[in-house]
Amino acid sequence: MYRFGYYDEICATVQMAACPLLGDSQVGYEPTCYARNIEVRNALIFQMATLIIDIIALFMTIIMIVHVRSKYTAVGRKEMVLVFYIYFLMIILDFITISGIIPISSVVYPYFVAGYLGLTTAMCWCLMLNGIVGFQWTEDGTAASLWTFRLTSLLIFGLMYFVSIATFKEVGAFSKAHPLGLFIMYFIFNPLFLLIYVVLQVIVVVNTLDEYWPLGNISFALVFFVIGQVIQIFLSDKICEGIKHYVDGVFFGTICTLLSVMMVYKYWDSITKEDLEFSVDGKGNTWEVKELLNEDDEFAPYAGQAANTVGYQGVSFANTGSQYGGQGFQQPHYQQQQPQHGYQQQAYAPY
Repeated sequence: MYRFGYYDEICATVQMAACPLLGDSQVGYEPTCYARNIEVRNALIFQMATLIIDIIALFMTIIMIVHVRSKYTAVGRKEMVLVFYIYFLMIILDFITISGIIPISSVVYPYFVAGYLGLTTAMCWCLMLNGIVGFQWTEDGTAASLWTFRLTSLLIFGLMYFVSIATFKEVGAFSKAHPLGLFIMYFIFNPLFLLIYVVLQVIVVVNTLDEYWPLGNISFALVFFVIGQVIQIFLSDKICEGIKHYVDGVFFGTICTLLSVMMVYKYWDSITKEDLEFSVDGKGNTWEVKELLNEDDEFAPYAGQAANTVGYQGVSFANTGSQYGGQGFQQPHYQQQQPQHGYQQQAYAPY
């Protein structure tokens, strides 16, 4: 039975990076069923299928970062890209902690797990702040906006990192057997930040946009996230036993998290329109004549009819019908003076 503030039942269901560091025993909590391991050069690699998804997630995150950065005039571009930077680092630490690259017995393992947990909470916080950008609490892309995101996200990361390390090392009132602070930060505050983001985006779409299609993207993001968490926390052991230990809930949870992040990107892309007048594009300018100018138009005398005429210095206005055309405008005659210093000098009439 799941108990508030305890990890025992959760860790018995799913293999989490923090589980070996919690509990009364020296080995921590162990799952009842987990994915098969493979041996590579006398080294055991855990969660191989999940690691493949992590590699795919890294490439997909790079693509999303490039696309977000390329929308030069989109609202909240610099703020949103910070979310994907954090997600990128989170994937790397997830890859390291669940694969066994750093053994659980290593003295640095708790610090990497704490870093992963800190990045998870910082990403949820940063995403929630992005939900406020649409309300124009401050101008996006400015130093005030960007440093608010950076400093507060760093503060949240530091807070979660401290709670994690204090729990693993049992500093003060923190306990591995009853990790209440870690439980609240991870299972209460993280979903709360995400829920606030979703609610804010619904308000933005309903109040400011003419169409509601972006709500489908944000709804899919929420659904994928919920499905991933349910599979990991409640169904991981059942999936593992049913598929003969080939994969477990961590594999499907990682896929759902990636899909959720991709739908958040899709939602942001659908509600931000780029101002083409100020955007940067490598393509050359293409000019197209939409409609010929009517000869009866008041500006017609000054339009392209002067192309076939010759006048002053090779340009004439004989066919334009203007005050200079058709009235015998003559080219002025200039006199030449004899060279005085061995070269020819030409004098022009004053303007």
